[in-house]
Amino acid sequence: MKIKQIHHVAYRCKDAKETVEWYVKHLNMDFVLAIAENEVPSTKAPDPYMHVFLDAGHGNVLAFFELPTQPDMGRDQNTPAWVQHLAMEVDSMEALLAAKERLVAAGIDVIGPVNHTIFKSIYFFDPNGHRLELACNTATPEMMQKLDDVKWAMLEEWSQTRKAPAHAAWMHAPAGDHA
Repeated sequence: MKIKQIHHVAYRCKDAKETVEWYVKHLNMDFVLAIAENEVPSTKAPDPYMHVFLDAGHGNVLAFFELPTQPDMGRDQNTPAWVQHLAMEVDSMEALLAAKERLVAAGIDVIGPVNHTIFKSIYFFDPNGHRLELACNTATPEMMQKLDDVKWAMLEEWSQTRKAPAHAAWMHAPAGDHA
């Protein structure tokens, strides 16, 4: 068996209507589906929910559950806020910078663009506290090949030392030294 693609990714939200409106307004996603039940289909637990689905492009679907009878949402306090995030690709630096401008104008705090050598990103939070990333690829085929060539060696070294391997240290070199 081989996975065809991700069918959807689901997160919890505080307010389904607010969440849908935010993603439509700020990320230009289309609202494609709402499902509401008073019972969880898989477990049969009595737990009313609203499940909303947004089109994130190219068959990618982002979904949210509003769970009004459950305790308020929290987050894993043992994991830094920057770790768990959803990264979405835009097609150009112009689109990335325009998105940042719109988000900032709407009063949303934005970090970046951050240069990751093979892509540049901006980071911000949705109204539910989920960290989002918009990324624009900047890698050359040669860069990606160099990374592909060392991925298994890096993973093996990390698994033994739990220290960052230096196989791809070139990614942190001054601009122009990445060939």
